[in-house]
Amino acid sequence: MRFFIAFAALFVAGCSAAVPRMPRLDGRIVGGFETDIKDVPFQVSLQNGWHYCGGSLIAKRFVLTAAHCTDGDSEFYPNFNVRLGSSYSRNGGLLVKPVRIHQHHKYDGSTVDYDFSILELEDYDETVLPFELTYAKLPSGDDLADGTLLTVSGWGNTKNPNEDNSVLRAVQVPKVSKDVCEKAYSGFGVITDRMLCAGYPQGGKDSCQGDSGGPMSREGTLYGVVSWGYGCA
Repeated sequence: MRFFIAFAALFVAGCSAAVPRMPRLDGRIVGGFETDIKDVPFQVSLQNGWHYCGGSLIAKRFVLTAAHCTDGDSEFYPNFNVRLGSSYSRNGGLLVKPVRIHQHHKYDGSTVDYDFSILELEDYDETVLPFELTYAKLPSGDDLADGTLLTVSGWGNTKNPNEDNSVLRAVQVPKVSKDVCEKAYSGFGVITDRMLCAGYPQGGKDSCQGDSGGPMSREGTLYGVVSWGYGCA
């Protein structure tokens, strides 16, 4: 069984647990399709000279991403930017400087629990974009039914070497129950109450290597932040 784990966007507190071995901390869209930034206008690319993580605009100057994407940094490299408003990781849209990292104080790379960071951006003029920039909505708190299709989007390599990995891609995967996920990841990692699991038992569609921190969303609502997994579709 091949699933991947996102951190439920609504949860920010709870207890952590040990993980017997380090899981994969990177995400790549596998088995997906090209999409347009207008379909996921809150999607952003974290860049340090190149794309390395995804994120979601939850307000004009705030990006929600994974804590392992910020790796505990309180200072920024000179070329650390956030690209927003573009379907392409290498060009277009706006490059905006982060001015502050707000990383969850309970994040621990050995447990991968509380894998949240919020980037605070410098101000920018969104009116120069050719479309209206909208922000991800946070869920109301209602339970998400198992089997609900969620969209994971981002940039990264695919199984096909001829595909352009600088173009925004997306994949739809169903939410999986915690019980099923715990059985699939027995021996690989602990599934905490803050984690949300999605994917297909047979594989073929996945987030694998390149888009950690990116959104797991449905109809403009952000349900999770891509965090970790084991194996690949």
